[in-house]
Amino acid sequence: HRKVISAIQHCQSGHDGHSLSQCSSCGEHHRVHHSCGNRHCPQCQQHTTQQWLEHHLEKQLPGPHFLLTFTVPETLRPFIRSHQRLSYQAMFHASSLALKRLATDERFIGTDLPGFTGVLHTWGRQLQYHPHIHYIVPGGGLSEDRTTWRPSRANFFVPVKALSPIYRAIFKDNMRHAGLLEHIDPQVWTIPWNVHSQANHHGHSAFTSLAPSVFKVAISNQRLVSLTDRTVTFTYRKVGSARPRTTHLDVMEFLRRFLQHVLPDGFMKVRHFGFLHASCAIPLATIRLMIVQGQPSDGQPTPHKPPQPRAARCPTCGAPMRVVMRVWTSPKDFIDTS
Repeated sequence: HRKVISAIQHCQSGHDGHSLSQCSSCGEHHRVHHSCGNRHCPQCQQHTTQQWLEHHLEKQLPGPHFLLTFTVPETLRPFIRSHQRLSYQAMFHASSLALKRLATDERFIGTDLPGFTGVLHTWGRQLQYHPHIHYIVPGGGLSEDRTTWRPSRANFFVPVKALSPIYRAIFKDNMRHAGLLEHIDPQVWTIPWNVHSQANHHGHSAFTSLAPSVFKVAISNQRLVSLTDRTVTFTYRKVGSARPRTTHLDVMEFLRRFLQHVLPDGFMKVRHFGFLHASCAIPLATIRLMIVQGQPSDGQPTPHKPPQPRAARCPTCGAPMRVVMRVWTSPKDFIDTS
């Protein structure tokens, strides 16, 4: 927590040095302070989120996509908060295995190799602790011989009512193997665990609309309104409403809520499964061709053009700038080679 606070305090302050950029048009030089690069920093992650999205847009597949969300009961959250690494790992294992099991069922898809990307979120709209996992799932999977694409229905992947008890049972089994079952309220295993599915069947644009809502940090700079008299004011939206609202928190309560969402060191919050995993032997280009060949001729997706890298712009004339020198001032960047 202290590392994150320190990183955000020093972000773009000059503490870690700066870059000197020159405008390609007017020739003027501009100093840009280095960012901290911390994955919890709203200032840094706004740019990182866009980079992540652009990278995955190049790998997107045609056809429908689904956003599946796996949550846990509120009474279980204090336990997860006290056993973060183990519990987050169990949430990933239980939810991904539940998805794979139902995807093999011939009544739904009948594939033993689906593919999906999962992202862990730990926050609610007002920064309260609310761990859950979002999955972006292409609608279908590969046949057993890996030569044919088996599509799902346009508005249905697998039944969420069946996913919920499987997800809960696998999580419980993980806790039993970890020897922590007795520390969890038994009532947790008797209530439904909410699983939600949202379909997007607008072809290759599906990933574009789903990904930005998934890969983000707990709070962005745009949501911060003011800090007055030790009170932090920020905006949020209620579920199902587009009207922005504001909430007011004491500065220490705001810090407490924000720091709840600092992940354990080295924990991977984004994970890829099935044919989207880096170790899959079948290239995405081959899978994309299988999907296109199985679609009607008038349903061919428009090829996605990879986005061009955006250069920094000169604040004086607006022309692109190039970096001519980087200066590092942080002690961690100096190495004694004597």
